[in-house]
Amino acid sequence: MTSKQNGLIIFSLITLFLIPYSLFAQWDQQESHVDAQLLSEVKIVQPGGSFWVAVQLQMQDGWHTYWRNPGDSGLETTIDWELPEGFSASEINWPYPERIAEPPMVIYGYHDTIYLLTKISVNKDVAADQSVFLKAKISWLECEAVCIPGGAEIEVGLEVKNERMQINEKYTEIFANAHALLPIGSDGWKLQAVIEKNSLLIQAEAPTWFTGKPQKILFFPYSTNFINNVAEQTLSEQNRQFQLKIELAKMKPQIPDTIKGILVSESGWRGEGSEHAMEVIIPVSENLSSSAGIPLSGLNSVWLALLFSFLGGIILNLMPCVLPVLSIKIMGFVNQAHEERNKSWQHGMVFTLGVLVSFWVLAGVLLILKAGGAHLGWGFQLQSPAFLIVLSSFMFLFGLSMFGVFEIGTSLTAVGGKTQGKSGFGGSFISGITATIVATPCTAPFMGSALGFALTQPAWVSLMVFTFIGLGMSAPYVILTSIPAMLKFVPKPGRWMESMKQFMGFLLVATVVWLLWVLGIQAGSNVVVLVLFALLVTSIGGWIYGRWGHLAMPVRTRVISTTVAAILIIGANAYALANVEVYAVNSAQITQSNEGINWESYSEEAVQQAKLSGKPVFIDFTAAWCLSCQVNEKVAFSSEEVQNKFKELNIRTFKADWTSHDETITKALAGYGRNSVPLYVLYSGKEGSEPQLLPEIITPGIILDALKSLEYK
Repeated sequence: MTSKQNGLIIFSLITLFLIPYSLFAQWDQQESHVDAQLLSEVKIVQPGGSFWVAVQLQMQDGWHTYWRNPGDSGLETTIDWELPEGFSASEINWPYPERIAEPPMVIYGYHDTIYLLTKISVNKDVAADQSVFLKAKISWLECEAVCIPGGAEIEVGLEVKNERMQINEKYTEIFANAHALLPIGSDGWKLQAVIEKNSLLIQAEAPTWFTGKPQKILFFPYSTNFINNVAEQTLSEQNRQFQLKIELAKMKPQIPDTIKGILVSESGWRGEGSEHAMEVIIPVSENLSSSAGIPLSGLNSVWLALLFSFLGGIILNLMPCVLPVLSIKIMGFVNQAHEERNKSWQHGMVFTLGVLVSFWVLAGVLLILKAGGAHLGWGFQLQSPAFLIVLSSFMFLFGLSMFGVFEIGTSLTAVGGKTQGKSGFGGSFISGITATIVATPCTAPFMGSALGFALTQPAWVSLMVFTFIGLGMSAPYVILTSIPAMLKFVPKPGRWMESMKQFMGFLLVATVVWLLWVLGIQAGSNVVVLVLFALLVTSIGGWIYGRWGHLAMPVRTRVISTTVAAILIIGANAYALANVEVYAVNSAQITQSNEGINWESYSEEAVQQAKLSGKPVFIDFTAAWCLSCQVNEKVAFSSEEVQNKFKELNIRTFKADWTSHDETITKALAGYGRNSVPLYVLYSGKEGSEPQLLPEIITPGIILDALKSLEYK
C-alpha cells in the first residue's frame, strides 16, 4: 500500500469522525424548540416529609417529545437529579401520551406543554432552617420534520423549616391538572390477556359500580417492539366485557409473561369526565374466561339503592360516630314526652328537616367539588382542621348548655322566675344538623355501596340517595315523636332529668376530646393548645351570657352581656382559625403497627408488587376521625388469634390512612366503588383473583373466616 493510499484512508477516517461532530455542533447552535422549567408544589419543606415537583416541557407548535416507550422511533425523556444530602427522588410519573402518526411509523409522545411529575422525599435527619436547591439535568429528543437532541439544566430553591409544608399556591392548579393525567389503578376492573395467533387480546370487565361505557380505547405498552404500533386497535363489547384486539409486531416479538402498560379511554374509567388512563399489569392466560353475562346488579337499580340508603340511615343511629350526639336526642325525647301531642311530632318533623338539609348541603358541596375535578369522599369534612375547630366549639357550647351555664330554647318571662318553654324548634333543627355532621364519616352496612353508586350517577340520583339516607337516619326519631303510646313509657319529670342532662353534657365534652385528638393528628399539638385556649374563652363568653343575658336582667345589661359574649366566642374562634397554619406542624398519622401485625404504609406501587409476588394482601382503609375504624382496630386487629393467623399465612398488610385528604387513597377507594371508610380488602394471592371486600363492622371471627377462604396457586 502506497503512502498516497495510506493518506487517503486516514483522510476518510478523519472525515467520518468529523461529519457527526459537525452535525451535532450545528444542532447545538440551533435554538431549542422546547423550554424546560422546574416547578415545586411547595415553598417550604419539612424534614421527614415529601412533596411533588414537575418538569415543565413547553414545546413550540408542531414539535413533540417522547413518552417512556417512544413507539417506532425516538427517545424517552430522562431526568438526572442533583439533590441535597438527605433528599431522594422517585421515578418519573408519566402522563398518558398521544398516538402520533408519522407514516410509515407511529410514535408515542407529547405536544404543547406537559408536566413530568416526580415525588421528592426528605429524610427526617435533614437540618432545618436552611435553603436548598434541587437541580435536574433534562435530556430529550425534540422532533418535527427533523429531530434534534435537546437538554437543559434547571433548578428550584426551597426553604427547609420545622413547620408545616407551605403550598405554592401559584402552581396549585398546574399540579392538580398534572395528577389528573396520570393513570389510575385498575382495582375493581377484572382484566385478562391472551395471545391468539398474531394478536394480543385484552379483556376488561366493568365493576358493578361503573355505569359508563369506555370509548376509543388504546393500549400503550411499557415494552418496545412488542405490538404493531401502526395497526388499528379494535374494540368490541358484550355483556359489559370490553375486548381490545391489538396486532403484535411483525418481527416475532418476545411475548412477556405479564402485560404492562396503560389503557386510555376517551370517556374515562370511573365514569364520564373521569381519568382517561388506567395502568394495567395482567398475567398472560391461555384463554379468556367469560362471566355468565349477568345483567347489572341490583345496585344499578335506583330503587334498590334508595332502599339500601334508607336502611343504612337507620343503622347509622347505632354507629359510634353518632352515639355521643344521642344525648341531644334523648333529652329531646324526655322533654317532648310531657308536651302537647302536636308538639312532639312537630319536633320530629323539624329534626328530620335538619337532617335532610345537612345531607343536601354536604352532598351538594361534594358533587360541586367533584364536578370541578376534586377527588373527595364521604366524610371529607373531618379532613379539614378549620372544620374540626368550628365543630369542637359548637359541641363545647352544647355541653356548657347541658351543664346549665346558659340555656338554649328557654327564657324567663318575669323577675319572679316563672319559666315557660319555647317551642324549641330551633334546637330540634340544630340537633338534626349536628347528628348528620358527626355521623357522615361512618359507613354503616348497606350504606357504602349506596354511596359508591350515588357518586357515579347524575346529580339528581345522588341527591335522592342522600335524601333517603337522611330519612332513614331520622325515621326512629319521627316514629317515637309521632306515637304518644311509645312516649308514655318515658319517666315523669323530676330531679333525675337535671342529673341526666348534666351527664349527657359529659358525653358531648368527650366528643370534643375526640375531635381535638383528630385535629392533633392532622395539625400537631400546638394547634390543639391554641384551640383549648379558644374553648376557654368560649366558656367565659357562655358564662357571661348565662349569668347576665337572661330576661330577668335589665335590657341594657342583656344587650351588653350578649355583645361581650359574642365578641369573646367569635373572636376566640376566629383567632384560632386564622392561626392554624402558623402553629401547625406535620404530625405522624395513626399508628402503622398493631402488636403482632406489621402494617406497611399504603402505596399503589407497593400493593401491585405484593400482588405480583403471589402473597396474600390485606388493605385497611382507615382514618383517625372514623370511630368505627378505631373500634374495629381494638376489637378485631388486637385479637391474638387474628395476629397469629396473619403471620402464619405470611400476609402483606397495608394501612391506607385517610385522616388527612390523600388523593391516592381517595382514588383507591373509588376503585372499589367506595367513598368512605372503613374498608377492608383481601387479595388471595392467586393470579387474577378478585378482591374480597369485608364488612365495615368486623370481628375476629369475620376476619378468620375470610382468611380461611384464601386460595393459593
